[in-house]
Amino acid sequence: MRLHLVATICAAAIGFAASSPAYAEQKTVKACEDEWQAKKAEHQKAGITEKAYVEKCRAESAAVPPAAATKAPPAKEPAPAPTATKAPPAKEPAPAPTATKAPAPTAAKAPTAANEFSTEAAAKARCPTDTVVWLNTSSKVFHFASSKDYGKTKAGAYMCEKDSVAAGNRAAKNEKKP
Repeated sequence: MRLHLVATICAAAIGFAASSPAYAEQKTVKACEDEWQAKKAEHQKAGITEKAYVEKCRAESAAVPPAAATKAPPAKEPAPAPTATKAPPAKEPAPAPTATKAPAPTAAKAPTAANEFSTEAAAKARCPTDTVVWLNTSSKVFHFASSKDYGKTKAGAYMCEKDSVAAGNRAAKNEKKP
């Protein structure tokens, strides 16, 4: 069931990307990896590697407008008028899940401090010449794009490296600046 839901969401996201020329925020590596995993067998059969899919996914996601990425749930129809018979009332079916863009890894805790961004693209717009890092807001440790933890911690935000250091955060000890 979960795989089917993920596949439906992926198909909807790809459809939106193909239909709109507007530019928006780029998907995280994690979101693209999750999409690839959802259709892993299909992609492997087509000879598409995970790395190639993630690169393509992130490039295409920049063309998805934020308004088109989410749909409003369908309006419920009014309940039927009561009848003279004593038939039990009909239950309304639960609304079908709507296709929405997969939430960024920071959805549980949105960035709250100054110069923290929920997307890499927004951080890059703030500091086009500086390195964008992923700050684990719980530990105050940041990770570079080459790290396995980049964009993947439970609580975090994208930041410019200079802003992160100025805010008192530090780089992970096992990482080197690219």
